[in-house]
Amino acid sequence: MSKMPVAASTFPFLYSHSGLDALKHLNSMGYKAYEMMIFPPHCWPAELTPGQKKEFTAFLDGEGARITSFCYPLLDNNPNSVDRLMRRYTLDRYKEAIELSVQWKCPYVCAIPGPVNSLIDPPVKWMREWFVEGMKELVAFAKGSGVEIILENVPFTFLPTAKDMLDVANDIDPSVGINFDVCNSAFIKEDVAAAIKLLGTRIKNVHISDSTYAVFKHDRLGTGIVDPAGAAKALQDIGYKGLTVLEIITDALQPGANPDADIKASHDILAKHGWAARA
Repeated sequence: MSKMPVAASTFPFLYSHSGLDALKHLNSMGYKAYEMMIFPPHCWPAELTPGQKKEFTAFLDGEGARITSFCYPLLDNNPNSVDRLMRRYTLDRYKEAIELSVQWKCPYVCAIPGPVNSLIDPPVKWMREWFVEGMKELVAFAKGSGVEIILENVPFTFLPTAKDMLDVANDIDPSVGINFDVCNSAFIKEDVAAAIKLLGTRIKNVHISDSTYAVFKHDRLGTGIVDPAGAAKALQDIGYKGLTVLEIITDALQPGANPDADIKASHDILAKHGWAARA
């Protein structure tokens, strides 16, 4: 059985490196496939000059590397905000990411339902309608471009489970796939293997990291609740052929942080359970 391929996220370098410098750093560690975080000052489509965009292309082509997915974290945006201007702002930023994905030949833009964390959240029906409406617009915008919108399961949103993801993806468009986050699924005490099998071929991209139940994190594997062996078996059972992204979020700017070591240690654990080894 062929080993599942692994990509690395630029998330640990969100504030310490420019997007291009993060790619070069991960390349020096042996990675040729990357998930790029879309967030300023790291990599923000509206602020990249034509020349800077070409620098990315030249680097990727020169190294035989590729950006395999874009992720826009929920820090300053919300696709199901009660404020229509925030919904419009968020969709417009996603459109910029789609356009950049076309230029950089990146196949997936990952979209995340908005967060819920207040004492009195809007009715789920409202948020779901706003989210579906917005994602339909993005799917139509991306049609024919070679870029697909994929949805991610995230605990602090109003759609945290695998079933939530599948149901809302079906309401948006049958073409919409899922970016399945193993750690996020484990954190909400979902049966990870059952979730993977429920989603089946709709899974287009996978994130993996670790956490405890006490505090939601995306730490190095082997430090918490995530079972890579069980996830690997389920992914193999559904015939998954896509990438698994090491989404280790260790802020490189923090004293004592060592994201390189965390990424390497995590990858070595993956290699014991069916994924390709580090270069």
